[in-house]
Amino acid sequence: MQLRRLSPLFWIKTLHTFIWTFYNVVIFYMLYAVCINRIDIWVWICFDLIVFEVMVLFLFGMSCPLTLVARNYSKSRKANFDIFLPDWLAKYNKQIYTIIILVTLAILIYRLFTNY
Repeated sequence: MQLRRLSPLFWIKTLHTFIWTFYNVVIFYMLYAVCINRIDIWVWICFDLIVFEVMVLFLFGMSCPLTLVARNYSKSRKANFDIFLPDWLAKYNKQIYTIIILVTLAILIYRLFTNY
């Protein structure tokens, strides 16, 4: 398959999946770090990245900007039309990761108050 023949939607899905994977690393590093009580500069960088992502989502009406761009190339209403994820994960992505982030933040706050 030649690269020039791939649709714009393919490239959007690829980029979206890459960014999603990056944020998984960010979120799970942060969860790991607070669980083992390693609150270092990387935890705060991860925290800042998550805050940035939340601000972007709020700015774009709780949708990823790539989803809005992908809608120009597809009429699909499936939750995973714009990312290479199973439909169920794409559908419940925000709920799943909100819970993980809130648990992580709760552990972080606990660690901060009990370590000092």
